[in-house]
Amino acid sequence: MPMTRISLLQGKPPAYHAALMDGIYAAMRDTFDVPEDDRFMMVHAHAPDAFAYGAHYLGIARSDDLVIVQITCNDTRSTAQKRALYRAIVDNLARDPGLRPEDVFINLVEVKAENWSFGHGLAQYALPPE
Repeated sequence: MPMTRISLLQGKPPAYHAALMDGIYAAMRDTFDVPEDDRFMMVHAHAPDAFAYGAHYLGIARSDDLVIVQITCNDTRSTAQKRALYRAIVDNLARDPGLRPEDVFINLVEVKAENWSFGHGLAQYALPPE
């Protein structure tokens, strides 16, 4: 059920985008108990004039290889699971496509279960009406 948006500067090849999606999805499967085939991901490649970031915010030296990962998910995971997810994503993306840990920015947006419709106009995760 997570929905993942991946933002980066334009210019990377399709294989790079695929490696980002694969690494993030594997991390979610390993740490967030995401079921197989529960994969809803988008890569947004931005022109330089449409992608801004704090190059040294919090003392972290970011480069133009920065990848911003925003995951919308149910508000059901513990802080330990979130920390494990962040570490797994960074480790996976360091392996392939070779990102530096400083260039991986992750943001979770947690929502209630009834805020999802996966098709047919239904709220598949919502509790049945009373």
